[in-house]
Amino acid sequence: MTTVDAPSTHLPATKEVRDLLSGLLGREVSLTTVAPLAPSTSSPRTVAVYVDDHYGVRAIIACDLEFSARAAAAIALMPAPTAEAAVEANGLDETLAENLYEVLNVAASLFNVAGAVHVRLLDLHAAGSVVPPQVQSRMLTLGRREDLEVTLPGYGTGRLSIVICG
Repeated sequence: MTTVDAPSTHLPATKEVRDLLSGLLGREVSLTTVAPLAPSTSSPRTVAVYVDDHYGVRAIIACDLEFSARAAAAIALMPAPTAEAAVEANGLDETLAENLYEVLNVAASLFNVAGAVHVRLLDLHAAGSVVPPQVQSRMLTLGRREDLEVTLPGYGTGRLSIVICG
């Protein structure tokens, strides 16, 4: 009897993340490996949930408020003070949340490579909104993950974590 391994979810390399963000945001971003981004009661997180065709959670991307606001502003060519105002307000407004949705929706392409399971963005819990505990706990998953500090020229730095859940 032969068994066939189910396809796994691709963990993108740092270069793949950099290339995607640089192309999408129209500026050369730089990335540095950092400690894992964990849930925080004092600083809101954005969590994007990616699922396969059977709605199984395969990956999440968690972002701190700084990355969330700065990437959302950068994709729409909004001035940097717009992002800083969101950081000071401790959450994203509707426009920034929609812009960030676009960034993280395109980020699904990081997982969709030949031989890997196909995933898509199912939910975005934007910084400042309630993140369900079962989603928040996935930020703590150890193993296959990439934890990065992203420098967006003209906007500043922020952190994101790509976590493979299945």
